[in-house]
Amino acid sequence: MPHEKQSSEPQVAAEGRRRSWRGPVVVPITVRWEEPGGKAMKAEAQAKEVNIHGGLLQFFDPKEFPVVGAEMILTNLLSGAEARARTAAIRRSKDGAVLGVAVELLVPSEAFWGLTFRMRKTTVELQRLDQEMRSGNIDPRVLHEFRDSVDYVRTTAWAVQEWQERQAQHHDTATVLPLLVMERVRRATQLCAAIVKDLKESEITSETAGAKQLLRVTEQLSRDLAELFVPGPDN
Repeated sequence: MPHEKQSSEPQVAAEGRRRSWRGPVVVPITVRWEEPGGKAMKAEAQAKEVNIHGGLLQFFDPKEFPVVGAEMILTNLLSGAEARARTAAIRRSKDGAVLGVAVELLVPSEAFWGLTFRMRKTTVELQRLDQEMRSGNIDPRVLHEFRDSVDYVRTTAWAVQEWQERQAQHHDTATVLPLLVMERVRRATQLCAAIVKDLKESEITSETAGAKQLLRVTEQLSRDLAELFVPGPDN
């Protein structure tokens, strides 16, 4: 059984990592390391909870994982990116089962864990900004637009994560694409309603930049959408 102990890192560094935003992801990882005797090891795992300093890995074979303090090379199977890391701790349940292996990246990285992590982190930061903006002197219309944008980012981030999870688990990813299309239609409907309101309030005029292009696009969109609801020859 791998030897387990807590890392003897400086307290300041540990507190810095705790302050770093941490979020759930599902990222397939290949882990390569050497045993104390020099034997080269390789195992498959999934990153489940990460931040820029490291993450929690769940190994597919709970009996094979690097000892605490061991250095390793992580490969993100979704992006092909590699990063050097070391084992910080082994998490176990009350009955002794391995729950996960906490690893620390030797060089902190926001990009290594992939797009899902970055989008989740950005969404959280936008939500915090939203909270701060509510207490400020801001035009309600600007705040409403901002909150709609945050909601769109959140939904898109969820769809990306769902796609990555299904890909990692070798499930069908095609069903995720309609979710993105539905979200695009919902967002477009919101924007159209907002533009109608702006037109009624004379916020948009014939001199507004892009108004002519918008007219051409919406005319084409209207024609194409109408064809979806035209009865076929057999109906």
